[in-house]
Amino acid sequence: MPGPNPVNSPNPGEGAFAIVPSDTVNFDVKPRAIYVGGAGNITLLTLNNEVVLFTAVPVGAILPVRAARVNATATTATLMVGIY
Repeated sequence: MPGPNPVNSPNPGEGAFAIVPSDTVNFDVKPRAIYVGGAGNITLLTLNNEVVLFTAVPVGAILPVRAARVNATATTATLMVGIY
């Protein structure tokens, strides 16, 4: 049986960090969600090594996704914060 899903956890995040998009450098801490401060597209690498493009993400959106990194290529959203 899989363990608890941190994205659906009733507990709020315990910390946060500014996301700097990179095509090669993975996060030290894996977020349970990503807050978007500036609208745009987000290309990320999931923990399962899948590249996913989220288009037209609006300001203030919180993406409930676990990501290894946010790629610089094709990412136009800004002011992103990882919540863990």
